Amino acid sequence: MSTKKINRLRPFSALIDSCWKEKYTFARFIKDLIAGITVGIIAIPLAMALAIASGVPPQYGLYTAAIAGIVIAISGGSRYSVSGPTAAFVVILYPVSQQFGISGLLVATLMSGLILLAMGFARFGKFIEYIPVSVTLGFTSGIAITIATMQIKDFFGLQLAHVPENYVDKVIALANALPTLQYSDTLIGLVTLLILIYWPKLGLKLPGHLPALVAGTLVMWCLSLFDKQVATIGSQFSYLLPDGTEGNGIPPILPQFVLPWELPGSAPISWSMITALMPAAFSMAVLGAIESLLCAVVLDNMTGKKHHSNSELIGQGFGNIAAPFFGGITATAAIARSAANVRAGATSPVSAIIHSLLVLLTLLVLAPMLSYLPLAAMSSLLLMVAWNMSAARKVIDLIRRAPKDDIIVLLLCMSLTVLFDMVIAITVGIVLASLLFMRRIANMTRISELAATDETKSRLVVRVNGPLFFAAAERIFDELRIKSEGYETIVMQWDAVPVLDAGGLEAFQKFIDTVKKDTHIVVCDIPFQPLKTLARARVTPIEGTLSFYNSIDKALEELDSE
Repeated sequence: MSTKKINRLRPFSALIDSCWKEKYTFARFIKDLIAGITVGIIAIPLAMALAIASGVPPQYGLYTAAIAGIVIAISGGSRYSVSGPTAAFVVILYPVSQQFGISGLLVATLMSGLILLAMGFARFGKFIEYIPVSVTLGFTSGIAITIATMQIKDFFGLQLAHVPENYVDKVIALANALPTLQYSDTLIGLVTLLILIYWPKLGLKLPGHLPALVAGTLVMWCLSLFDKQVATIGSQFSYLLPDGTEGNGIPPILPQFVLPWELPGSAPISWSMITALMPAAFSMAVLGAIESLLCAVVLDNMTGKKHHSNSELIGQGFGNIAAPFFGGITATAAIARSAANVRAGATSPVSAIIHSLLVLLTLLVLAPMLSYLPLAAMSSLLLMVAWNMSAARKVIDLIRRAPKDDIIVLLLCMSLTVLFDMVIAITVGIVLASLLFMRRIANMTRISELAATDETKSRLVVRVNGPLFFAAAERIFDELRIKSEGYETIVMQWDAVPVLDAGGLEAFQKFIDTVKKDTHIVVCDIPFQPLKTLARARVTPIEGTLSFYNSIDKALEELDSE
């Protein structure tokens, strides 16, 4: 398959390929229906829990799973991906919601959608391949640590008037609040967490999220018989409908169209507001691109199908543009839910659409019941998500077996994500990984003396092995300058030099200028790219000083005949 065909833009490609080009039968629809219901059962509690963790009421998570889930499934490039709120965004969304409110968060989501759309049309989809695994593991495990720390408050029912934004201050505040631990909340959290851990060992097809929440709610009901009160969605969140109706928990209505900047109590949109939100929006877009494309790659490995990376970015852009107008926060493809979608037998994006429709049905039918869910149980869900997201086994395996450079990048990215910011972590990680990679490649460039070297004729014959680029060329030619002292002729075989860049060219010309004037430099077996670079720089033979030959045999034959 040509590179042009891979990189072409194909919006809606997943739906077209799986439901139009491939025959979509009733049997396939039944499989998608079962998979969609299965994933919906997982997504409903997670969407609420992630919204709460992001600093907004739980219904905004359901709006995201419903609206963004449908739009991305229809317009994206990965047929098995299920999109909605994900844990990776929590560390970005929470500070935005605290500083700018729900309105600011929705505007930032809209901006991130526009950036994702631009990335897709600019064909940035393949750039995901250039992010080292040490960087992705580092920032995802750092996010997992941050998310897990944020759940301690609700899991133990701690009383905190204000949760600091800085991680170290947050840990100190949680430690100081430990005397306020509520045993009722802790018991609910433990029961929910234990069921989540051990449920997969039963081998049942039903996901453990629903049984775990039911068990946590039953424990709460038992505790209420002894007048033990715990924090629930209904006790912590309230809503106000347009008609003036007030209620606790989740409003039993479908998402309503609203301009994000015209929500009650929001500040009017302005250039200063857009400027202030731009860093967060850019972070959301970058993380959304990374998360969705990594998810697509995982699904490709599971199914043997191929996604269209640029189309997936366009679909993610459309989803994040549409969602804020219905109260949805930032969305991207969720690896856990998408993998569950595949394991449940999904065959097309129809399963993701059904999952979103189930979320909408839940809003209409089960909203009053969802208000009884205890926050401690919701925090257990996120603790499990954080554990799965941490990829602890992969991190340990990388630390045990990978080169030291990769370990340094991993630990640095993890630490920067936890202590500072994910964008800083990714930026520093990629820059450091690139520098270490260049050092590693530069160290691979070597010169070796060949048997054709003849001291009686004062002729040194060497082979240059590796790229002559800015990080290696200076060292190589300095080494050759020392090695060539006392020789009248230097023969260099370049057959193993794949690249000659501007830095390498400058070092080569400097080498020619600094060797003795009576020294003859011969270069042979030059590959196409270095030859093209020499030609563009107008490096031509200099009689008695610089010569070029097609092969080393021809060069030695000419030298022997002199």
